[in-house]
Amino acid sequence: MKSKFIVIEGLEGAGKTTARDLLVDVLRQHGVTDIVFTREPGGTPLAEALRTLIKEGVTGEEITDKAELLMLYAARVQLVDTIIKPALARGAWVVGDRHDLSSQAYQGGGRGFDRELMDTLRQAVLGDFTPDLTLYLDVAPETGLQRARSRGALDRIEQESLDFFHRTRARYQEIAARDPSILTVDANGTPQQVSEALRQTLTRWLSEHN
Repeated sequence: MKSKFIVIEGLEGAGKTTARDLLVDVLRQHGVTDIVFTREPGGTPLAEALRTLIKEGVTGEEITDKAELLMLYAARVQLVDTIIKPALARGAWVVGDRHDLSSQAYQGGGRGFDRELMDTLRQAVLGDFTPDLTLYLDVAPETGLQRARSRGALDRIEQESLDFFHRTRARYQEIAARDPSILTVDANGTPQQVSEALRQTLTRWLSEHN
């Protein structure tokens, strides 16, 4: 099968790591062995440095919403141009933990940035480059944050208000409803239920795009 770029999206605690492991298992069952993993923000030395700034903040200085947005896009384009596109060009499949949809949801929905600004920035930085498939794990913010807290201390983004995450989820759902390349999976159930739904969704998509 031709190389594809598949992204896993969702709120904190949606189960993206578990979904990635299951995705790899299904891909290998379909004969895909050359797989490159990415995460956003991050994935290159520059992008990882920006990730630390975004996640942990800077002592004695508040990171403005616009600075956060621009750092995310700086990290993203560095990853796309130096890792993702070269991997796809040589025939590898790329599995990403978050991509541009995260910014559209978190910064566009959660932070409330103007849609026109978000569209303009995405087009200027990424052009027509988009994932072949995005698996959106839809989870209620209350459920996701409870799971996130059980993993340990929350980072700067995870400490946002519940209303922030409700706005973010609403934007995720809105975009997913009008983009056929985004498939929504209910992530509110047990790990077994979510895994089975993911497996069915991915297997069906692979059979349709083989």
